[in-house]
Amino acid sequence: MHKLIARLIVYGSMKEDEILVKIAEIFREFEEGTKQKEALISEIYKQTRRILQVSTDYAFDKNLWQDYLTFLLITNENPFTITCEKMGAREGASVNAFVKNDLDIFMQMFHYDFSVIEKALGISCFSILTDYTAIGKPELMYNKNVSLKVRSLSDKLAKAGDVDTFFSLVTGFYKDYGVGMFGLNKAFRINQSVSSFSESTFFDGGRSEQGSSVVPTIRFCPINNMDFVTLDDLVGYEIQKKKLIDNTQAFVEGKPANNVLLFGDSGTGKSTSVKAIVNQYYEKGLRMIEIYKHQFKDLSGVIAAVKNRNYRFIIYMDDLSFEEEEIEYKFLKAVIEGGVETKPENILIYATSNRRHLINETWKDRSDVTVNQGIHHSDTMEEKLSLVHRFGLTIGYTKPGQKEYFHIVEELARRQNIQMPKEQLLAEANKWELMYGGISGRTAQQFVNYISANLQRE
Repeated sequence: MHKLIARLIVYGSMKEDEILVKIAEIFREFEEGTKQKEALISEIYKQTRRILQVSTDYAFDKNLWQDYLTFLLITNENPFTITCEKMGAREGASVNAFVKNDLDIFMQMFHYDFSVIEKALGISCFSILTDYTAIGKPELMYNKNVSLKVRSLSDKLAKAGDVDTFFSLVTGFYKDYGVGMFGLNKAFRINQSVSSFSESTFFDGGRSEQGSSVVPTIRFCPINNMDFVTLDDLVGYEIQKKKLIDNTQAFVEGKPANNVLLFGDSGTGKSTSVKAIVNQYYEKGLRMIEIYKHQFKDLSGVIAAVKNRNYRFIIYMDDLSFEEEEIEYKFLKAVIEGGVETKPENILIYATSNRRHLINETWKDRSDVTVNQGIHHSDTMEEKLSLVHRFGLTIGYTKPGQKEYFHIVEELARRQNIQMPKEQLLAEANKWELMYGGISGRTAQQFVNYISANLQRE
């Protein structure tokens, strides 16, 4: 196997600790007789555990070895795969010969005969991995979307009769879904703690050269258990939802669109609306990157990492607000509008906040001249308000009145098939909102969940 890996060209730049690289090294040591039998077995078991971990993360089944190789192919970001993501494979391109060389090697590894090394070492782990029965897992434990795509492509690649078919399947996947974690996942967080990470979980979004080594600058962590909510799940707020849909539809179609601020009372569905819009437009290439206030200094790095990708990115900031002494909003202002570098056309910022103006205001900000507080405090006020003015679209979410609250309760109860007289249901809903959190869509959902659970216990 090590001789096959050594012949890789386009896909040859793998990390030294990549599972495939480590297994190839084991086979080299086995063939050359440079390591004792027990040491070889120990190393094989170590890499087997790593394959099992990746398989657990993505709920692979049947042939874990082929699923792992497929996962490796569709997450390998190199100039060819990223070009395919944007344009697809080009017939007659010279690079295709090198790519087919590599994919021919992957075809051979797909059907590799492990019996020689297993017989010599008295082990059976490879046979088990290639004919595996996985324990069923709840969907919250893994990313179902990634799992289905990998397993589907893996089955097709295993049946490919020649390298041309193999090539068409792989490059077709790049064109349809993209490459790397951006192609497989809907939503991400950024993480800059690089001292310990799993190659199945993180990937480089940007790199910088430092001597002969490559130092990662931004790392993206996929959010595997994002709620699968739709805008229909949010009862009411039809005007707000339409504004959000229209803006996002224009964005994914490459038309002019605005940054969006969703502001208003808590529990009214602002965050749900953003999650739902990402779910709705994922198949059209929309992705979301969630970023927290303390990470605003990294915004430029995040944008640089994704600006040339073939996706539309919403940079999402939940529950955004600033106290008077906090200055992180200045980073955000520069990125949204006003910095030297133009914000890429494939990036928008969507933020939610309970505050209309985002930054805490005080009465002293209202006075143009205040004794012992400096002069021209209206300038301070304008500085604070200038942030919200840079969101082209602001959408207000207000708490429902009692009539709207009862309507939401009735609709949610109907969806959960709760059989209860209307008068009793609304009376209980009224008691609930008086005891817990007041009138809001969130309170209505919590009440309906409570009633549903009680009815199931009866």
